[in-house]
Amino acid sequence: MTLTTLLTGGSFFEGPRWHDGSWWVSDFYRGTVSRVSPAGEETVVLEVPTQPSGLGWLPDGSLVVVSMTDQRLLRWDGGTATTHADLAPYCGGLLNDLVVDRAGHVFAGDFGFDLMAGGAPRPGSLKRVDPDGTVTVVAEDLLFPNGMVITADGGTLLVGETLGNRYTAFDLAPDGALSNRRTWAEFGPAPSGATLDEVLGQLVLAPDGCAGDADGHVWAADAVGGRVVRVAPGGEVVDQVSAPDGLGVFACALGGVDGRTLLLCCAPDFLAHLRAPVREAVLVTASVDVPAVGRG
Repeated sequence: MTLTTLLTGGSFFEGPRWHDGSWWVSDFYRGTVSRVSPAGEETVVLEVPTQPSGLGWLPDGSLVVVSMTDQRLLRWDGGTATTHADLAPYCGGLLNDLVVDRAGHVFAGDFGFDLMAGGAPRPGSLKRVDPDGTVTVVAEDLLFPNGMVITADGGTLLVGETLGNRYTAFDLAPDGALSNRRTWAEFGPAPSGATLDEVLGQLVLAPDGCAGDADGHVWAADAVGGRVVRVAPGGEVVDQVSAPDGLGVFACALGGVDGRTLLLCCAPDFLAHLRAPVREAVLVTASVDVPAVGRG
């Protein structure tokens, strides 16, 4: 596939979304949430010095943003951002990505341990934030819960476990309740080991930021493979797009006018001490055949 550079000069792009005719993306170490036009013009809409990540929108149009280092969920309606929920009591590591269902329930995961300090890997949990800000832990023992997808019918939540070699699925009820936990895709055995290096060495595919398409497949950034892959239900990799030379891919999104543009968030690595001082992250795009969820 032909890759086209959309934007350069980032520190570490994450949480990409297509919304209201533009790309939206967080940049960890610039502390910004930006709107990026299809032509690559960037407008910073919100500053989050406590490291923004996952993005989503509530039914009333408000933007919700993960604030990673203080483990809060922020809500922004164009004025001053406010705290929608404080998730710090429920997190074992930095708060990370999120997804919002039709009713405005926000699902967010955390690292589970101190990744950047090389801490011993530990499971994280999945939290649900209700429209009134109430927080409930809805799933535990997830191996670095990360990018998530809600299927087109709204009835299934898929959670990528970056350090688990898998996607886990839950039935999603209208009231936000999760049930029927099961493996949706398995790329290898669940890693074991006392150190991060041991676990990383056992990863076949490390699902990071992701997006669903109209055929029920998932495009997933492979955090250790320098690529995005299209995963069919059951786990078969049916397509892939490699990152530009020397870069990894840590998130992706589907969007564009027809829903057939795949956006890749690329950087040389994910290590904070290497990414924060420099501006080497880029956004690149490719064209795919199957559009985003809701566009088929």
